Amino acid sequence: MLIKSHHMDKPSKSGTQSVRRGLQLMRLLAQHDVAGLSLQQITTLSGLERSTAHRLISCLVDENFAHRDNTSRCYHLGIDAMQIGFATMHRVPVDDTLKPLTKRLCRLSGDTVFLVMQQGDHALCLSREHGDFPVRIFTIDTGEKRLLGMGAGGLALLATYDEADICALHARHQAEYEQAGLTLTALLQKTCTTREKGFSEIVDGITPGISGVGYAFSISQITRVAISFGAISQRLDSARRREMGELMAAECTAWVHKYSVSN
Repeated sequence: MLIKSHHMDKPSKSGTQSVRRGLQLMRLLAQHDVAGLSLQQITTLSGLERSTAHRLISCLVDENFAHRDNTSRCYHLGIDAMQIGFATMHRVPVDDTLKPLTKRLCRLSGDTVFLVMQQGDHALCLSREHGDFPVRIFTIDTGEKRLLGMGAGGLALLATYDEADICALHARHQAEYEQAGLTLTALLQKTCTTREKGFSEIVDGITPGISGVGYAFSISQITRVAISFGAISQRLDSARRREMGELMAAECTAWVHKYSVSN
């Protein structure tokens, strides 16, 4: 899934232009780290002239913020970029930022609310909030990962992929998906339905008797998250799934608008 940067041509003071462009290149590398990017792809996606792109990516390689694979000749994030990410693992700033939203959704729904973040081919659970409904849902723990598409939040995230990327993802983890009863055809159908409705639905999925709805959104150029409701299937019937999905979409959209305006 090639994602083009829309920020390279922003007007910028000369003192910060190179820094801004270097950071945007790092974002591109992060978005495409699994397959990597060739210099031509970097040039195309960034909108930079080839000589400028080559100068910047060479500097990132020299400083260990990028790495060039000798076989594929593609660029990936370097070890120092990864170390910066590891340095924040003692805290979860995404969880802190979104906690007011997840708590509000908990109060409005009374159900269990999960916050997950895309991490490569997986959805990582960052937090779980319980509402006042007496039956609490423990389908995934904080810090646990699942393949995209296996839970309501992960399915919402996967629905932002195009068909080719979903096919490639399924091929990489075919045994695990099919063990969970998710053939490629089923996965493609679920993502298609999610796009049509605007939110994801899981009914009696991995855990029988448990259903969920999820909504995915971006909180930065390279960070995508999803919030989902989980409840027993009798409580989360078709009508309530639609009600909760629309509520979540409205609340998350309002949060994104407020956050982007204030920042």
